[in-house]
Amino acid sequence: MPNIKSAIKSVKTTAKKNAENKKIKTELKMQLKKINLLIKEGNKEEAKALLPEVFSTIDGACTKGILHKNNAANKKSKIAKKVDALGE
Repeated sequence: MPNIKSAIKSVKTTAKKNAENKKIKTELKMQLKKINLLIKEGNKEEAKALLPEVFSTIDGACTKGILHKNNAANKKSKIAKKVDALGE
């Protein structure tokens, strides 16, 4: 444990940010698993209904700096392609 006042504050803020980032990452992973399961089952209507929510979660993670903007765009593109391919 640090003794210097600024270092103590730094440890506290880092722990707080880490907890928030972990919460966002967990939510993102849950959303991705949920939509991938719907895609795997071939449930196009529910997957299309969930798509805006998943995109919003990905954009939120990107805005917070958890995902790089290109990584977020790639994830959104891959999911959209998979959902569109269900109709064929």
